[in-house]
Amino acid sequence: MVVIALALLGLCLGSFVNALVWRLHTNKDWVRGRSECTHCHHTLSAADLIPIISWFVLGGKCRYCHKKIEDSPLVELVLPLAYLLSYLFWPLPFEGLGLYTFLIWLVFLVGFLALAVYDLRWFLLPDKIVFPLIALAVVYVVSVAAYEGDWKLALSAASGALVISGLFYLIFQISNGKWIGGGDVKLGVVLGLLAGGVVPSFLLLFVASLAGLAATVPMVVQGKAHRKTQLPFGPFLIAGLIVVVLFGANIIDWYSGLLYA
Repeated sequence: MVVIALALLGLCLGSFVNALVWRLHTNKDWVRGRSECTHCHHTLSAADLIPIISWFVLGGKCRYCHKKIEDSPLVELVLPLAYLLSYLFWPLPFEGLGLYTFLIWLVFLVGFLALAVYDLRWFLLPDKIVFPLIALAVVYVVSVAAYEGDWKLALSAASGALVISGLFYLIFQISNGKWIGGGDVKLGVVLGLLAGGVVPSFLLLFVASLAGLAATVPMVVQGKAHRKTQLPFGPFLIAGLIVVVLFGANIIDWYSGLLYA
């Protein structure tokens, strides 16, 4: 039942992310605004908004103007998959603090998906998404530290934020914004706080860099990218955080075992 509920919730919120990203980009009211076709601007009916199903029934085209639907159904699939992956590999028990952190994590995943989609489409991490995530991350870290009665947890999380955001800020200044964007600097605060410390933050950067390299090399080999091709780094950073949150402790323990074996 939990798996089914998470899958359905993820599908609905994934559809919401598609709408949210477009409304933010066009400066439309994302709270009270009605969903509409991006081409003919016809208001969509409930039958047009069923996650995944509507897209396939309509053949990927608007019911009214018959132009290609810009929103990808893959976005609606990513979130339920992320929810199920998180549920299956959550490192804490689903009670007390473990349940609380899991529920907050589900909220973060919605924001992260929105950022990833926005960055992939327009090479930008909008403040309207990043700043609320920073605020939520601060509340999350403080609440966990207060619950545990250990403020070293908050200090450790702050050090993680300093590592990632500070490194990105340094790169941003050195390159005059050519190598990395200001949005990545701000996103680094959220990533570091959720990573929870210096070592997990470096692991996050390592995983993100590997993921970016794995995606870039085939494009270069096929001639679809070159040295100056602009690529969004936000999605890879978010992927790195997911790996760290779900598997980071095991990876660090495994690597430490190799060092001190």
